[in-house]
Amino acid sequence: MGTRAWALLLVLCGTIFLEGIDVAMMAVAIPAVRADLGLATGTAAWVMSAYVLGYAGFTLLGGRAADLLGRRRMFLLWLTVFLAFSGLGGFATDGWMLIVARFVTGIAAAFMTPAALSLITTSYEEGPQRNKALLVFAGTGAAGFSLGLVIGGLLTEIGWRWVFFAPVLLAAALLVAAVRLIPGRDAPPNRRRTFDLPGAITAAGAMLLAAYTVVRLEHGLDQWPLTLASGLAAVLLAGVFVVVERRCPDPLVRLGLLRQGPVVRADLGALLFLGAFFGFQFVVTLYLQELRGWSSLQTAVALIVMGIDAVLAPTLTPRLVARFGNARVITGGFLLAVVAYALFLPVGMDWSYAMMFPTLLLSGLAFALAYGPLTIAATDGVAGSEQGLAGGLLTTATQFGSAIGISAVTAVYGLASTGSGPEATLSAFRAALTVPVALVVLGTLISLVSAREVRRAVRNASQVSKVNASHTSANPAHRSGGISSWK
Repeated sequence: MGTRAWALLLVLCGTIFLEGIDVAMMAVAIPAVRADLGLATGTAAWVMSAYVLGYAGFTLLGGRAADLLGRRRMFLLWLTVFLAFSGLGGFATDGWMLIVARFVTGIAAAFMTPAALSLITTSYEEGPQRNKALLVFAGTGAAGFSLGLVIGGLLTEIGWRWVFFAPVLLAAALLVAAVRLIPGRDAPPNRRRTFDLPGAITAAGAMLLAAYTVVRLEHGLDQWPLTLASGLAAVLLAGVFVVVERRCPDPLVRLGLLRQGPVVRADLGALLFLGAFFGFQFVVTLYLQELRGWSSLQTAVALIVMGIDAVLAPTLTPRLVARFGNARVITGGFLLAVVAYALFLPVGMDWSYAMMFPTLLLSGLAFALAYGPLTIAATDGVAGSEQGLAGGLLTTATQFGSAIGISAVTAVYGLASTGSGPEATLSAFRAALTVPVALVVLGTLISLVSAREVRRAVRNASQVSKVNASHTSANPAHRSGGISSWK
């Protein structure tokens, strides 16, 4: 790639870095925000959940909007919205203001991230060039989250409002560079296409209700009727969405894409992998801070080794993918994750950092092997006019995965907390740690199915090639490329 192509890639990757660092810094800063503004526990939880609701609820719509309304236009517009509401959050004086700011920031990320991903998949030639670009994209996102933990700890020491103001400075720099670097010719592939408003409304409604249901799982059995009702409403509205899309001559989502096995398996694999990764990180953070008494900054520095994928994803992973293929590398990543999380199951009260280090290192290595290739698999073979939709589906899967992982470990931890004292707390942590293990085991099974399908396709292609070669050798005219028969 030339200098301009690399510059464009860095700008597009900057948005996923921005999204990752924003989430991580907020996770570190929320105790300080709560103490300074005097927020109730429920309000503080909704400050975190509002972003997830906005992001997960509108990502599918955001991905398709990039295809239909223009990727460059959607990217620049929603990057501006992200910048504005992140800044407004820094001036908040009450909980409701923070919740609104985080919700709208989540919506902005839901439109901005799929647009950036589709700009990559349509700007770089399919094959090694696009694969490397996507692996850099995935590694940059992970680096943003890992560095965000440390930067968030440092900024919180200065003042929690800088956690909101810092992303504004980065977003402004990205916006200026994006205006110059993203080609102005980007436009919807077919201007005569209509926008499916009923599909957009039902899709956003179903995703919002589904995200709300997942967030409420953290409360365990408390207020379960509301959780069940929201889940049933999400399923009902999803059914209405399917009916609307089948009848619409120009649907928001072509349902045939949801029947492509490789794409669906990649999205499901990303959901499970991210769910396990963030669920594990959440439990470890609680273990270190609540049980071991580590500070937020000490915890962030301890976990930064998990960000090793930021280095390996653009360097080692492309070579492995070129040699072994996506499916095998993804399977290897899942297997490493199983080993990593299983090693942490017997965690004790007095474990040294050296005893934790293998799990933290292996989990970062597993991320480098699995997430980038999953991103490639989720967009590979999809038509250019639907790359935004494919990116939206992948981002939806990752957001729901992270929400499900954190909610599931929280629910299991709550159910297992049957006593008081350090030993009872440790037992609850161990129970919660079984969730990430279960998720990556299930993901391993799905990745093995994909690897088997790839082997079968290669074997079939080899047999067809042998038959064609045999047919060609038996026909002199074919051996000469048909020239003899033409003569």
